[in-house]
Amino acid sequence: MVAITYDIEIPSSIPAAKMFKAVVLDADTLIPKIMPQAIKNVEILEGDGGVGTVKIIHFGEGSQYKSAKHRVDALDTENLTHSYTIVEGDALAGVLESITYHVKIVPTEDGGCICKNRSIYHTKGDVEISEEKIKEGKEKALQMFKAIDAYLQANA
Repeated sequence: MVAITYDIEIPSSIPAAKMFKAVVLDADTLIPKIMPQAIKNVEILEGDGGVGTVKIIHFGEGSQYKSAKHRVDALDTENLTHSYTIVEGDALAGVLESITYHVKIVPTEDGGCICKNRSIYHTKGDVEISEEKIKEGKEKALQMFKAIDAYLQANA
C-alpha cells in the first residue's frame, strides 16, 4: 500500500469557531442545502456523530460518484480538529483502500481563520494516482469550502 498526502490551506474572514461548526458539526445538513449537486444527503448508519460514527454520503446529480461510507476517527470541538476516513464506496474507484482527511480550523489574528485540510490517499498495492486526480480532489475541497464561506458571509 502506498500513501499519497496533500495539504491545502484556505483563509477566511469567518471566525474559526463558526467555520468549524459549519464545516464539521453542521456539514451533514448544510452542504446538501447549499451544494445539492455535490451532496444529496448524509445518513448516519451508527453512532451519535462523535468518534466511531459511521455515515453514508449520497452524492448529488453533479457528482460522478453515487455514495461513500465514512467513519469519524477524531473530533475535538475545543481545538477545532476533525478526522474521518472514507472506507467504502465508488469514490474509492477500486484503486484506493481508503482516504483519510484531517481538518483543522486555525484562528487568525484578524478574527478570521485558516482551514487546513490534509488528505491521505491509501492505495491498494502499488497503484499510483495521477497528479490530475489529486488536483481534482483539491479543487472539490476548495469549491465546497468556498461555498460554505460564501453562505456564512451572506447569512452572517
